[in-house]
Amino acid sequence: MPLPQEKIYTIDDIYALPEGERAELIDGRIYYMAPPSRTQQRIISKLNQLIANHIDIKKGDCEVYPAPFAVYLDKNTHTYVEPDISVICDKNKLDDKGCKGAPDWVIEIVSPGSRRMDYAIKLFQYRSAGVREYWIVDPEKNRIMVWSFQPEDTTEYTFSDSVKAGIYDDLFIDFSQLNI
Repeated sequence: MPLPQEKIYTIDDIYALPEGERAELIDGRIYYMAPPSRTQQRIISKLNQLIANHIDIKKGDCEVYPAPFAVYLDKNTHTYVEPDISVICDKNKLDDKGCKGAPDWVIEIVSPGSRRMDYAIKLFQYRSAGVREYWIVDPEKNRIMVWSFQPEDTTEYTFSDSVKAGIYDDLFIDFSQLNI
């Protein structure tokens, strides 16, 4: 007797979810998302504000979007994610639905329910899709992991460190000043 086939979901299945239910689609599998905690929301808000201010002051071409913001990592509609923060420098990737292709910089804020997704599944997806830089901000572990994929490098920081954004020459985020 053959084994049952696992259903491959598409973006249409994500759009068919009940109102208010959030999920991501990775390689045809749906991963449901819990609402963010207050700590996560504070970190997202502060980082988004710092990055947006930097872009505005420098009159940069990049745009920053906090979640929920749709990122379609592949063209076959089997991978759709909502990074906590996405920075996109190629405006040709942007349309009214979101970002088609890899953002230049992605930041995920870890929650207890997203740990495996952020550290393993999404790390692989973002690297494979062509994201240039990926940060995992982990409040529980007091850690910021920074992956630079071009060239390949990983650096670990704490919430008392100032972290340089690799896609910018002059953007440093001092986590000790975020008051988290």
